[in-house]
Amino acid sequence: MQNASSGFGDLASILSNPILNTDSYKASHYLQYPPEASAMFSYIESRGGRYDCTLFFGLQMLIKDYLCRPVTFAMIDQAKAFFTAHGEPFNEAGWRYVVEQCGGYLPVRIRAVPEGSVVPTHNVLVTVECDDPQVFWLASYLETMLLRVWYPVTVATQSWHLRKTIRAYLQKSSDDLAQLPFKLHDFGARGVSSAESAAIGGAAHLVSFMGSDTVLGVVAANHYYNETMAAFSVPAAEHSTITSWGRERESDAFRNMIERFGKPGAIVSVVSDSYDLFAALDVWGTQLKQAVLDSGATLVIRPDSGDPRTIVLQTLRALDASFGSVVNSKGRRVLNHVRVIQGDGVNPDSIEAILAAMDEAGFAADNIVFGMGGALLQQINRDTQRFAMKCSAIRLGDEWHDVRKDPVTDAAKRSMKGRLTLLKHRRTGEYRTVTLPIAWDAGTVESEWEDALVTVFDSGKLLVNASLAEIRSRAHAHEA
Repeated sequence: MQNASSGFGDLASILSNPILNTDSYKASHYLQYPPEASAMFSYIESRGGRYDCTLFFGLQMLIKDYLCRPVTFAMIDQAKAFFTAHGEPFNEAGWRYVVEQCGGYLPVRIRAVPEGSVVPTHNVLVTVECDDPQVFWLASYLETMLLRVWYPVTVATQSWHLRKTIRAYLQKSSDDLAQLPFKLHDFGARGVSSAESAAIGGAAHLVSFMGSDTVLGVVAANHYYNETMAAFSVPAAEHSTITSWGRERESDAFRNMIERFGKPGAIVSVVSDSYDLFAALDVWGTQLKQAVLDSGATLVIRPDSGDPRTIVLQTLRALDASFGSVVNSKGRRVLNHVRVIQGDGVNPDSIEAILAAMDEAGFAADNIVFGMGGALLQQINRDTQRFAMKCSAIRLGDEWHDVRKDPVTDAAKRSMKGRLTLLKHRRTGEYRTVTLPIAWDAGTVESEWEDALVTVFDSGKLLVNASLAEIRSRAHAHEA
């Protein structure tokens, strides 16, 4: 992208400058705190929302990208030029202190629940503390950047809950739970607002599933979470690869897919509603049936229009009539050689409705895979789980003081107070947010609880570098 920033630097350097990765008004806040302030403590929580618990994920990406590189004098000069022209004061002395006395690394300590942990809402997930009197305000200055963890947490949370939904139907109707990680495929790359969103959200989905067409999400999961290959895909047709043959040659386009990709054990996905889904299903079940059988591949039909619940059932019944099925131990039919992938109109509600309708009609969940796009990565926001980051304590001189907001007009926005941590019961797994120092309840055996937060970052050093494999293990450790 060409430089169009009128002397503030090229866009790439601006986006990588942590001083500018904030809200405008944050630049003036260092002048607004009590003059005796010497340390600050902030925390992040989900204050409720669509789901009653959240799967924590994504902080490691943010820390690696934005906090593990040092601030430089060039960054300070760039930020000074911007904020001066922008109409905000600029704490040049504070930022020069970071470079000169801290080597450019922010003297903040970040503690968080391990990624992959599933924590009930209204609990602290992350704490940020700066006890350097010269730059104590950093604990709040970083809010804009750190609170963006809401996005990967919310994507990961939604996918985790959808995995629970799909798993329940597999348990009820299938003999094969091993297919679960591939039942919800990420189709969301083209529906998000930026490449970064595709990378972050796409990686978050992969905590619970291993199928994705969002390349940047897979690359991000590999890069930030130490994976060789975090997800997989299969050859699949789109409308252009079918319609380019012309309507009169649609069957040739279908046959080409089988000839090119139909090998024993392979999966071939073919969109089949470019013109007439029902005519296409007839072609698959008659003139192309033997080619499918001879290939040894599994053919996956993608209907891409119409009411999802109705169309899926109609497609399954047509394929059952032509390819047949077997009845499994749960009394449900499993199609021979063919499956269906539904990628149109897929969201949490339609997934539940489709699976329920299939079960009622006697079809096992084996027969379907879902592809989810905008509803997976884009149709969420910070209020989906009501994320907030708030200051909860400030040190004035040598003494810590509790801080909270408590608006009379909205009790739901009441924040927590004090220096906080999260406890986890060793036996039950229950979580409890408490203040430091921990005041144990009367009669409580201290050893029954452990501190669930770990220090993940301190003054430029990443202290935890989790793999996606261990995050997945933690997220699904309690699957029945």
